[in-house]
Amino acid sequence: MDTSSLPLEIRAKLAELDLELSEGDITQKGYEKKKARLLEPFAASMQPVRVMPAEGIPAKVEDKKSKHQYEKAQKKKAKRNLKSSKQSRRDDRYRSDAHTEAVQQALAKHNKSKRVPVLPLGLKRRSLIAHNVYLASDESSDEDASTDASGGGEFDLSLKRKTDDSSSDRSSHSANPSPLPTHRFDPSAIKLKSPSERSRQIVQRNSSSLSTSSNEDLSSISNKIRLAQRNSSSASDNQPQPLARVLQQSVSWEAQRSGGPPTPLSKKIADIMPQILPGSRPTSQSLPPDVANITSSGGFPPPPCEEELLAATKSSPIVIKPSPSIGRRSDTTSYGRTSISSVEDDEDAPAVTKVSAKIQQLLNTLKETEEEHELERQSVTHVNKLAMKLQRPKKKPLIEYFQDDQEELEPPPFDENAPRPGGPISKPTKGEPATEHSNLPHSLEAAIHRCGTANPKAPCLTSVNGNGKSANTLTYGKLLSRMRKIAYTLTHKRGVAPGSRIALVFPNSDPISYVCTFYGCMLAGIVPVTVEVPMSSKDAGSSQLGFLLGNCGVQVALTCDACVKGLPKNEKGEIVQLKGWPKLQWILTDSKHLPKVPSNWEPTARSPDNQLAYIEYKTGKNNSVVGVAHSRSLIHNHCKSLVSTLCYNPGDVMINLLDFKRGVGLVHGLLASIFTGMHVFCIPYALMKHDPMQWLSILTKNKASLALVKSRDLHWTLAMHRENAHIDLKTLRMLLVSDAANPWSLGSSDVFLQEFERKGLRRDAVCPCAWSTEALTVAVRRPGTEAIATTISLHSLSFGVIQTEVNNQATSLMIQDVGSVFPGATIAVVRTDDSIEFCHSDEVGELLLCPKKGGYKDSLYFGLAGISEKVFRAHPKNERLPYIRTGLLGYVGPSGRVFVTGKIDGLLRISGHMHNADDIVATVLAVEPVRFVYRGRIAVFSINVLKDERLVIIVEQKPDVTEEECFKWMSSVIQAVDGIHGVGVYCLSLLAPNGLPKTPLGGVHLSETISRYLEGVLRPSNILMCPHQCVTNLPKPRTRHKDIGAASLLQGQVVTGVRLAEASGRILPPSSDGELDSDIPGAKKNTRRQSGGGSQTNTLESKRRSQFLAEILKWRAATTPDHVLFSQINSKGGVGIQLTCSQLHKKAEKVAQLLMSCPSSAGVPSLSTGDHVALMFNPGVDLIAGFYGCLYAGCIPVPIRPIHPRAVAATSPTVKMIVNVSKAVAILTFAQMSRMLKSKEVLSVLGSQDQSWPPIIDCEENPKKKLPVAYRPPTPELLAYLDFSVSTAGTLMGIKISHLTASQLCRSIKLQCELYPSRSIALCLDPYSGLSFALWCLNSIFSGHYSILIPPSEVETNPHLWLQVVSQYKVRDVYLTYSIMDICTKDLAQQVPSLKSRGISLSNVRTCVIVAEERPRIRLVSNFSKLYKDLGLSTRAITTSFGCRVNIAICLQPPKLGILSEQVISDEPNMGASCPDPSTVYVDTRSLRNDRVSLVEKGSPHSLCLMEAGKILPGTKVVIADCDTRGQCGDSRLGEVWVASTHSSNGYYAVYGGEADADYRDHFEVRLKTGDTRTTYCRTGYLGFLRRTELTSATGERHDALYVVGPLEETLEIRGMRYHPIDIENSVVRCSNRIVECAVFYSNNLLVVAVELDGNENTALDLVPLVTNIILEEQYLIAGVVAVLDPGSIPVNSRGEKQRMHLRDSFLQDKLDPIYVAYNM
Repeated sequence: MDTSSLPLEIRAKLAELDLELSEGDITQKGYEKKKARLLEPFAASMQPVRVMPAEGIPAKVEDKKSKHQYEKAQKKKAKRNLKSSKQSRRDDRYRSDAHTEAVQQALAKHNKSKRVPVLPLGLKRRSLIAHNVYLASDESSDEDASTDASGGGEFDLSLKRKTDDSSSDRSSHSANPSPLPTHRFDPSAIKLKSPSERSRQIVQRNSSSLSTSSNEDLSSISNKIRLAQRNSSSASDNQPQPLARVLQQSVSWEAQRSGGPPTPLSKKIADIMPQILPGSRPTSQSLPPDVANITSSGGFPPPPCEEELLAATKSSPIVIKPSPSIGRRSDTTSYGRTSISSVEDDEDAPAVTKVSAKIQQLLNTLKETEEEHELERQSVTHVNKLAMKLQRPKKKPLIEYFQDDQEELEPPPFDENAPRPGGPISKPTKGEPATEHSNLPHSLEAAIHRCGTANPKAPCLTSVNGNGKSANTLTYGKLLSRMRKIAYTLTHKRGVAPGSRIALVFPNSDPISYVCTFYGCMLAGIVPVTVEVPMSSKDAGSSQLGFLLGNCGVQVALTCDACVKGLPKNEKGEIVQLKGWPKLQWILTDSKHLPKVPSNWEPTARSPDNQLAYIEYKTGKNNSVVGVAHSRSLIHNHCKSLVSTLCYNPGDVMINLLDFKRGVGLVHGLLASIFTGMHVFCIPYALMKHDPMQWLSILTKNKASLALVKSRDLHWTLAMHRENAHIDLKTLRMLLVSDAANPWSLGSSDVFLQEFERKGLRRDAVCPCAWSTEALTVAVRRPGTEAIATTISLHSLSFGVIQTEVNNQATSLMIQDVGSVFPGATIAVVRTDDSIEFCHSDEVGELLLCPKKGGYKDSLYFGLAGISEKVFRAHPKNERLPYIRTGLLGYVGPSGRVFVTGKIDGLLRISGHMHNADDIVATVLAVEPVRFVYRGRIAVFSINVLKDERLVIIVEQKPDVTEEECFKWMSSVIQAVDGIHGVGVYCLSLLAPNGLPKTPLGGVHLSETISRYLEGVLRPSNILMCPHQCVTNLPKPRTRHKDIGAASLLQGQVVTGVRLAEASGRILPPSSDGELDSDIPGAKKNTRRQSGGGSQTNTLESKRRSQFLAEILKWRAATTPDHVLFSQINSKGGVGIQLTCSQLHKKAEKVAQLLMSCPSSAGVPSLSTGDHVALMFNPGVDLIAGFYGCLYAGCIPVPIRPIHPRAVAATSPTVKMIVNVSKAVAILTFAQMSRMLKSKEVLSVLGSQDQSWPPIIDCEENPKKKLPVAYRPPTPELLAYLDFSVSTAGTLMGIKISHLTASQLCRSIKLQCELYPSRSIALCLDPYSGLSFALWCLNSIFSGHYSILIPPSEVETNPHLWLQVVSQYKVRDVYLTYSIMDICTKDLAQQVPSLKSRGISLSNVRTCVIVAEERPRIRLVSNFSKLYKDLGLSTRAITTSFGCRVNIAICLQPPKLGILSEQVISDEPNMGASCPDPSTVYVDTRSLRNDRVSLVEKGSPHSLCLMEAGKILPGTKVVIADCDTRGQCGDSRLGEVWVASTHSSNGYYAVYGGEADADYRDHFEVRLKTGDTRTTYCRTGYLGFLRRTELTSATGERHDALYVVGPLEETLEIRGMRYHPIDIENSVVRCSNRIVECAVFYSNNLLVVAVELDGNENTALDLVPLVTNIILEEQYLIAGVVAVLDPGSIPVNSRGEKQRMHLRDSFLQDKLDPIYVAYNM
């Protein structure tokens, strides 16, 4: 039809219809209907013509008014589409067409050609397996597991999530809706499509369903259509405009490809626009991260019209604004899930081991899950690349570069095809008018009095024992007599006032004592509170019941003799007070303990109707216990309603299999039955477990007409059913099923009915009952009423919509009605939120009940008035009478019958969908329940992780199941739940038999299970977590912007007014002539008296001497020979060795002579000048003497930590490596170490190829020749010593330190810390590298101060040693490491009072400096300061230092003299008195991941406390440089710390695995590109920032604080963000007190978390969900592998720093012997 002659309004509406069809907002069928309706008035006058592609776009609008209306409609539609697109995400898991016949055939073909991936089994230590009841092997073959899984028959299930296309061919979906499934478990319903079908769907999806883009994308569509209209109207037909030409060519290309006619242009717009719109992508469901980086050889080919499209866009003035997703689409899925690139193979990679094979198996499983999405990712990547070419270059606003993309989590997916309610708003449904019976008693007590006086010998209650025999029968006369005795005892003997609350504690095996006591309380006007018998404080829910009793004010408890015998007692035989319980007075109510009632005694006046009748406890989902209280009038009216509705009569005999103390068993089994006057048999729980068929014999024998059961009882009866000819159920007219709120319970009822129908059981006798603790009996199907069954879709039910189905399929639920509304009552269905609005007629909601006469006005949660008002007096819209919330989910059918689909407490809201826990339990049981698990021992609940609910399934497994079979069954369960319910399982845990907490009647105590799971005390035997599958709301990965340079950063800082980040220490004054002479009294005066050339010679000599530490030692030995420099403390706290200047000089000379006279391995008579000598000494004075002996001899010392005798295998390779890399020609050590180096143990560790050591020199030997020691270095730039250290990343690095650098370092430390000969300091360091070595060996010689050396090994054996020495010598300045601080904190935490009583005092300490090369450990420092505050340690005294390889001392805290009352004043200006205290800041961890610093307040979410690294040393300048651009950062901006100093290292001697020269240029000679570009800096390799504080320094200027965040080489690049391992580790350590240490590393694209367990091995598996949860919550990361280790398994160096790379290598090479390794899917 030619539309050119149509009115403008009609053409505008047609264009809008075309746009709706192209965007997928309307189906093809709806499009044709609306189009036919618009063209119907013009059909007669219009002739159909062929529409060319260029004419499919609406023609040019000439009328201004019509044009305005058209544009307005377009904008309105675009806004509406934008609003829906922001919230819409397709979730293909909920596709209904996944179960059609065609898909089933494709799935069958797929299963034949491809094996099912198998989950990697968690590795267990054999000792841990021994704890389990069942037998399992800790080693399994992956190949065998795969073979077993592939041959699974009907349960050959795939782990892959369904990804059916929901956007292809929408018309077929609407015209032929696919049938929805049933409650039967069909494995084929959850299998995947074939690869060929998926490929076709991907092509269709990329060509027609890229419609959910940004607002700019939608508006650009309208702009292009209007532009095409103008171009088509102004240009000739033969020469179309560029855009139209391109569209026509694209149509022609598609026609050639498909072989059919060209597609109309109005429909082709939907295919072309997604390709030219930036950021357009299919809104498919969330995908797991591509941890294996799978690539496909083939991809989606680019359309051939790309060049023409580019040319057309350039010629047409079309502005396409890029979407924020450009640049990161290739790294993300539709929900921002990262696709981490794979790690390339390395030649040095460890061999494939058991652990690495498990990781590879996990990767292969995820790889197979990802293959089906690869074609889609490639096509979307191509579209994004095309969009990048089309976009006009435009810089983003400056502020956008500093915004965190990941701060907000992804919203839950929105299914555009989700079913929605379409029926009318429902109205309250009223029951039939109630019939009043005039002959019924006016109260419960009156009913007992009538029966007890009229027919006292009539049986009331019969108790059945465990053997099925009648133990005791209570008549109505005895009941009346005994309840009077109890009432008399309570009111007259015990003085319990009417209206008081009193506890009833009775076992489940004694219903007679309970019913007498219950009615006795009611007769006395006392409110009974029934609780379970507490056997111990560890019983499930025991403390919560105690809280309820305390809240009710209970002080008296009634019980019986049988119960008292089982209660816990103390040594005196008294009942102990349980934890959380109030102090109770216990009263026995057995007949022998009750006094005789006087004949003239009558109970008090009748209690008012609004008085409470009883309080029943109810356990909530969060493990809270509330008391539900009902009034007497309500209970009385409810009993009358039951009698009239269910036709109870005195001649009936009832069999009660339920708990007679609460719920249906109490109201129906004791109250209504006794109110009627019938005879009740109580069947105990023990009998049902022993002989479930016995109750049928009792029913037959006594010709019972009523029975109260649960579906569990029916199942047990069927399981133990054996043919018995004596069973006759003809007399049974009502079998009341109490748990009909669970729709799956009716399955047992139907099977029971089919089995026993031949025994006389009538079909209309099964009466399901909907029960609520708050509303009592909500609905019950009356005897003689036929059942109404219907089948509804579980898929639609997850959206709260009722869609009935004809055929039973895998995802369908068959439910039956629970009867009509009670007579006189009204039921309303409202939404489950707090709005209390009526639902649609085809919508599931909560059932609200309004009884006749408003009977619930006095019911409440005792002590909770606010919650009671919302629950018991809810007012729906436009309703005058109050309703009560029943807590039941359901709807009212067209026939007026009530249907219940579940409970509010069992409702799981996951990703915006509603799932019922009972439905998931039924699915789990359908997966081979007999072989693996116990029926009825399954707990299903959800926990909140990462702002969404996650599904957790806890199951008790049978003891004879192997571990491999367990994991196969678990994989089947995960697939079944995902395929049938469309929800991923977050955690599936298997417990040993009887591992779940139970209720008194054997049910699963759900709230206690949740509590134990969150606390980590469930003790699972197998666990499988699948966070990759179900966590779909991770933040979007960060995209690094490469279009910013150093100049852009500088421009931004200038615009925002940010100060450039740089700070300097105090100016280092030039070396004076008598700098060292000033340390000696009188030296200055003697120098002044000299004259002439002698003074000049002394000046030059003094300057030269100050540049060489060896010369300084000789000078001190000559000038102050008796001055004590060092004292080494022994293990008892005394001085073991003390060295003066002269003694140290002589000791060093002896070492030098030994070196000079020792022959080398090559036969040279002595060592040459410049030879490297390895020093292997324990911390002490021998190391110092050996160091200066090497300097005297002209050798270059290389300090090396010796081999540890208790860790030979771990330390020997490192020692050997340093010896080899340093090219040491000799080893100087002591005799014991010399023997160890030559021992077989060490040589066996090193291997046969590397067993040779350089010549070993024993320092204790005497030199063969006493040669003169006269070596003097010619220049101070010569090498003084080599400093080797292994970083936490596992890199061995050696730095060169010259004589000048060493002297300048000592000079800066001397001025900073005010070290003079009169000072004394205590050192407890690891003196082999860095600042520790400088303080131990160098500074005392240069400054002349007294150093007390405390070997760390002595503190490890005697933790009191450090405190004893500091207190005994009254040391003011102390230097220690984190390892020493950790020892003193852990080992002496409980001994502080005893230490204080022994006189240990730390009040003299004014500066306690922690020497480390890492971020300050705030938690350890805080614990240490709080612990020893009682010993006088000031919290201001503890400070930190900072150094690194390029500069071993950058920050060091000067002493604070203001802490002490007595001060030592030196001649130099006191810089420490006015030095500000170390400052702390709180930063946002989310900003740190994006290389930014965002300061927050203390206690803010995601806050991290950082402590200042110390004060910058004199002569040192620090700047912060951007890691990428190397431009100078601004204040409070994160970057790499660069330093310029006179004492920086002279370069790398060797970097293991690198080149020293290249690393020197890249680390020691770098310049800023912006800012201070002239200064040469050294790169520290640490991230940090500078911040100007409000404090002032000694010069009066504001203090600049340096904060170190962490080493750059240790950071983990995950999802485009930078994570510091210490942050993840701190989060993990906080999650459980059983985790003593943690270390994380990244391997094979998986985050591996290793934790050390402080506890029994059987608690290891409890840590897996705790660790996974905390990392998700705080770090937004998924832990791929969780390894539980023994304490001490994580390697650390002598400074207490974790060696994460050594841990990684040991883990992959199976050298750790982990307790358990969990592989999270």
